[in-house]
Amino acid sequence: MNMIPSNEHFKSWINQYVPEKDLFFIKEEDLFILELYLTEVLIIPKNEFYEHSSYNYIQLVNSYEYWNIDDDIQFVIVAEPDWFNKLPNEKKKILNARQVDINRGLVLPLPSLPESISLIENHIVIKNDQVYIVLQSQMWTSLTEQLKAEFLKEYAQEWDSWDGCVVPPTAPIHIKNFANTFPHSAGSNCLSATLYAVTQQEWMIHEWVHQKTFEEGIKRAGYYIHDGAFQETDIVAWVNAEGVIQHASYCLGDNLFFNKNGQTFFNPWKIVEWSKLNEEWQRFTTRIYRRNKQL
Repeated sequence: MNMIPSNEHFKSWINQYVPEKDLFFIKEEDLFILELYLTEVLIIPKNEFYEHSSYNYIQLVNSYEYWNIDDDIQFVIVAEPDWFNKLPNEKKKILNARQVDINRGLVLPLPSLPESISLIENHIVIKNDQVYIVLQSQMWTSLTEQLKAEFLKEYAQEWDSWDGCVVPPTAPIHIKNFANTFPHSAGSNCLSATLYAVTQQEWMIHEWVHQKTFEEGIKRAGYYIHDGAFQETDIVAWVNAEGVIQHASYCLGDNLFFNKNGQTFFNPWKIVEWSKLNEEWQRFTTRIYRRNKQL
């Protein structure tokens, strides 16, 4: 079945996706290129930036995709929305090209140039015959709602397909309430979705849950590691060589799972088949958790 985000979802995503402050991830050599234009910004060394509580909230992490950014960047420029527009055009091009090169988030591939190209021409980078738009706060604000929605509609489907299995009629009501739907905000991940499935605590599905928290949660819900094949109400987790959980999903029976990939609002909660799920995570080792029926 196809899943389509509602207009309300798009409105919510549009309002949250591009943060108010601009971040530019750079190398030391870029400081010399931009030397005359750095008095109005913060220049934060990489290690200090990633440890800074002000720059580690979930939507900022997701929008800029910290996990994808090249390790060899050395500084982060934190700027007010109008700073970029004050730069000479040649400096804008250099700075935007760097953002594409180092795999920063808020860089969207453009299958075709919109008619309103003049609004974004200083934000376009062409690399390996692919056209990209590098988003910043002020330019995002200047776009029409329709154009923003078109950008996000195209981009969202790169994160996760808009198709899922039909919700089985035997699924618990709390699963039916969220299955094959999209979040309005960032944070929910595979671990919170699975924890919600076993606890039925609705607020938990919106949390950004980490591995140790997840393990504590399912232990208190009566789950233990089980050797053997999975069955309905089991949890299947995929662990790396160190035994750290990389993904988890909740079994509904008949080889169907309640699942969420990633912690962005572009990743829906959806019903997926075991074959597709296991293919995606087969590089890791599966671990089964089963609930103690006596609890």
